[in-house]
Amino acid sequence: MAFLAVNGVAVKTPSKCEWGLQDISASDSGRTQDAMMHKNRIAQKRTLKLAWNAPIPADAAAILQAFNPEYVSVTYHDPMDNAMETRTFYVGDRSSPFKQWFAGGKRFDSVSFDIIER
Repeated sequence: MAFLAVNGVAVKTPSKCEWGLQDISASDSGRTQDAMMHKNRIAQKRTLKLAWNAPIPADAAAILQAFNPEYVSVTYHDPMDNAMETRTFYVGDRSSPFKQWFAGGKRFDSVSFDIIER
């Protein structure tokens, strides 16, 4: 089984995958006059920080194209549930700085972005 699949298709294993969990609080959450926090959690959403180091142009294009739709279905190992899960994510800003670009040697420094659960 692939480490990461997007819309059912395996993608190249990232060099970095950092899992995160964010609490989403109700709009009336906050601190009262006694400084007590009233969080009122209404949901929890996952975030994956992904990066691929030194991809060749074809791999960079394949990764960027796989995550290009407005929403993507991503299958990954969720450490909280200790299981493979499929969730719907949207993609944050993408970055791919150039590393080298000459005859016989074309590479990007990395491809990186966060995906955030819908």
